Amino acid sequence: MDFSLKHLAATTLMIASLSSFTPSAFANITTQQSAAILKTFSESSVTDFREFLGRLAQSDVAKSGDLGPAISAFLDNKALSSEQQNEIHRLLGLYARLKYGSAATETLRELVAIPTFRVDGVAQYDNPEFIKIADKIKDLAQSFNLNFRNIDNRIYEIALEGSGDEVVGIHAHADVVPVTPENWVLKDGTRLDPFKVTLIGDRMYGRGTEDDKNGIVVSLYAMKVIKEEKLPLARNFKLLVDTTEETTGDAIPYYFEHNPTPNYNLALDGGYPVVIAEKGYGTVMASFARRDGEGKGAEIVSMTGGLATNQIPSASVVTLVSDKPDELAASLHKAGTEYAKRNGGNFEVTAKVVGKDVKLTVTGVSAHSSEPESGVNPVARMLDFINSLDGKVALKHNHITDAARYAADNWGLDYLGGKLGVGFSDSFMGPLTASLTFVGMDEKAFKLAVNLRVPKGKSPEALNSEITDKLATWSKKSHIAPTFDISIAEPMYRNPEGEWVKALLAVASENLGMEHKYGTSAGATSVHELPNGVQFGLARPEVKYTGHTDNEFKTVDQFLLDLQIVTEMMGRIGQLPKL
Repeated sequence: MDFSLKHLAATTLMIASLSSFTPSAFANITTQQSAAILKTFSESSVTDFREFLGRLAQSDVAKSGDLGPAISAFLDNKALSSEQQNEIHRLLGLYARLKYGSAATETLRELVAIPTFRVDGVAQYDNPEFIKIADKIKDLAQSFNLNFRNIDNRIYEIALEGSGDEVVGIHAHADVVPVTPENWVLKDGTRLDPFKVTLIGDRMYGRGTEDDKNGIVVSLYAMKVIKEEKLPLARNFKLLVDTTEETTGDAIPYYFEHNPTPNYNLALDGGYPVVIAEKGYGTVMASFARRDGEGKGAEIVSMTGGLATNQIPSASVVTLVSDKPDELAASLHKAGTEYAKRNGGNFEVTAKVVGKDVKLTVTGVSAHSSEPESGVNPVARMLDFINSLDGKVALKHNHITDAARYAADNWGLDYLGGKLGVGFSDSFMGPLTASLTFVGMDEKAFKLAVNLRVPKGKSPEALNSEITDKLATWSKKSHIAPTFDISIAEPMYRNPEGEWVKALLAVASENLGMEHKYGTSAGATSVHELPNGVQFGLARPEVKYTGHTDNEFKTVDQFLLDLQIVTEMMGRIGQLPKL
């Protein structure tokens, strides 16, 4: 019997065995045993999965871990127990990490080098950078013998076919949030290129390393391993690479207008182990009509903030014009130092003369707006500080000082909606959060966004009405009348049922050494409104998330672990007799 026929026999036996067991929650391979296997083998020492298993069976690691029976049964094409099946998939993940870890890391470098952020006035599907990344993903998929489709440059679909009709959708996205290059500086002064992976220690710095080009890469290589090893699948997988996840979110709905919705949907764009609830995404956009400065003193002519509503930047800079710039800079610097000291001392306020202008800078700590507690918001502090200067430093009143009063009166430095009186919390999903993020200005208006993350417990309609009424009352009292555009989406909450969710939880929690329980997230993903949709990584909840921040990074070890976990997950979910 030649190899191909022998492999076919193994495939038949494995499929036959699937219907005869109830899946176990455990793979009986500890994280310590996994580490020992990784230490025993290297990339150059593995050729294919069966050869890897054969050599592993002879090692002390397999003998001490009692892996021999599972390996022997697999290599001899015998029916596997549920525990043995899970052990083989755990070993498949370790093999993928060993075999393709270096190649996957290089692919991540190549994708990060393509600057796929939104360009004003250009649709994502017309942006040359998205066409470039589509071609790159196509080349990879085809070289891996996977089916590739480009759906009008909105969604890139990579398919791994199984024997059944069910489809599991794996969701990742190719677009990234914008960058402020001058803010990509480490504490030691090292300057980083956001669109070039820079390895320092175990950290791979670069925009998209965490959010979410890593998800694309590990999925592709997981599919490659399963395809080339000819492992049987009882269902199909489709990797759906979104192009508008960070912006309009219209690519996924467009895809589903022309294609069937997968039966199950996993977003590799959130948290481990399995996230079954997502807060609703909301925005309160205030527009202040531009007006000439009134009164005496310096005038604020510009302000920077987040480049997107879901991004808390590391710094906010205000430009002021004055007849006495040196005197103004000194006054602002003194007032800023006192302000920072009064308000926690965990941020810095500086002022200096640049040319004929004065640059006022508040430096905080950047964060994803879904986790405002992990950062120090410089936008909120800049606006509150400006408002606090009234009567202390002479400033002309204009649209920006109007915005500062609005922010200080209604939102302040609190990110829980307490200042406005709209805060509430859910025992599982946590509190509502409200973060001042995006700042923009055109020839007509100064715009300021508050990003909301809304748990279950209050309907979007009720919250919208509450915010609208309170802001209307403030406008009447303050005689400042911005226009408001408020949008709030429903939160997602899924009742975890089925063998597939149990398997997901087991795979992630066992590999990561995490508690065996479901999680919740403040970040919304593309599975928010899809059937059987959950988050499956790729971020660890106990570690600060660096997506959307300056100096975004992914550690090499976690990236390789993600590859290991996603490969195991696809093999295990793909072979379950029933989800």
